[in-house]
Amino acid sequence: MDFGGINPVILLASLMVASTPILLAALGEMVTEKSGVLNLGVEGMMIFGAVCGFIAAIETQSPTMGFIAAAVGGAALSMLFGFLTQIFLTTQVPAGLALTLLGTGLASLLGQNYQGMSPPRMPDLHIPVLESIPVIGPVIFQHDAIVYLSLIMVVVIWAFLKFTRAGLILRAVGENHAAAHALGYKVKAVRFAAIGFGGAMAGLGGAYISLVRVPQWTDGITAGIGWIALAIVVFASWRAGRVLIGAYLFGGITVLQLNLQAAGAKVPVELLSMSPFLATILVLVVISARRHGATSAPAMLGRIFHTS
Repeated sequence: MDFGGINPVILLASLMVASTPILLAALGEMVTEKSGVLNLGVEGMMIFGAVCGFIAAIETQSPTMGFIAAAVGGAALSMLFGFLTQIFLTTQVPAGLALTLLGTGLASLLGQNYQGMSPPRMPDLHIPVLESIPVIGPVIFQHDAIVYLSLIMVVVIWAFLKFTRAGLILRAVGENHAAAHALGYKVKAVRFAAIGFGGAMAGLGGAYISLVRVPQWTDGITAGIGWIALAIVVFASWRAGRVLIGAYLFGGITVLQLNLQAAGAKVPVELLSMSPFLATILVLVVISARRHGATSAPAMLGRIFHTS
């Protein structure tokens, strides 16, 4: 069934693909912020992961190696942010912005010789029996492994933060790093681990764009998705389940505006293109207006930890 030239089954299936990089990056940033660290360099880590994954996939002809390289690249770049903020005690906001600028520049430099190339295709992982269910099968059960990995990570991160001792320690560091330090927990080690995990997830999200969603390499390929991921963490009140809802909401807006353009909707292309960012701003304004909006944020978010 088509609605004005838009097939709803294809639209919903595309929604899952478009939402996956946002979900991966937002989950990683949520864990980072749960430790009390605000890393605004998500966009830089994503695009650096995108180029690392693309180059590795081209050179090895293996998309799996591409995603591994992207995770390593994103984590490695995040370690620079970690050293600046945890060792040299640099203010986190400008350090994160600098990381975005650095990641964007490095990606542009490394990707110069790879423009116009096509990476090896990521095979779909069809779920037997379930893929044959009308409507639901093509929408949910005919995707690649990274889509399912992103959904599994929602559950894993939720369970980690809620039920494990390590998750409790991470949340304690984010709520009161002085008390956690007094109890003998290694605050900087915990935060380094959280920063590295956030970088790896952002790298995976970037690689998903360059290897699956586009798939090709061009400068600025992430197109601001890292900033949307940052907004989703706030929108979700630092809860994994809500991050999933937020990622699919904004992914849906992105896919819808692309389909409306393709269907020849009588709406200015510029307005459709900026609709995901307008929605992001609107959501943040609404959340900021709520009296209780700030209570769910980690108490130490963005604050520098001094061992003394």
